Amino acid sequence: MADLSIPIETERLRLRPFTIADVDAVHAYHCLDEVARYQYWEPRSRDEVVEEVTKWADGDWDRQAADAIVFAVTLRQSGILIGDMVLLFRDRDARQGEIGFSFNPSHGGKGYATEAARAVLATGFGHFNLHRIFGRCDARNRASWRLMERLGMRREAHFREHALFKGVWDEEFYYAMLAREWTEMDKGGF
Repeated sequence: MADLSIPIETERLRLRPFTIADVDAVHAYHCLDEVARYQYWEPRSRDEVVEEVTKWADGDWDRQAADAIVFAVTLRQSGILIGDMVLLFRDRDARQGEIGFSFNPSHGGKGYATEAARAVLATGFGHFNLHRIFGRCDARNRASWRLMERLGMRREAHFREHALFKGVWDEEFYYAMLAREWTEMDKGGF
């Protein structure tokens, strides 16, 4: 496998490694109730964001890629950080991956999350030769499952009251796409 070409650039975005200088930009949206509502974490303090970004910014992408790669999503023209994307490697032997994402809602409604997620799918299927990539979200998180549908992922499961999440029974959707489905889609680039 060739080295991963970083940053990944799309028409409007740059997906790059995190740096410690990104703490304030990440805190600006990780501290929001509306962003944390469907995440496994509560709104984060600045100290908690420092801890998280420090892990993401360790600079060793080869070591990081053993489990996951976390991308800082920035606007190409201004360099403003608008979100984070993760590609998790769930089963290397079966070539299974998972995507996850958080975006600053002040940049919502412009298609940035879809554009960034397409770039991560292209990297997962292309560079890492994954066979299947899935995503999951709370069934109430319409923005998340709509994003996965825009990507061409199919809903594979709807788990009802399968786990306690933040004190209540949750419902979770699983979406997925196979490498051959990705190849068949006429992406015309990302």
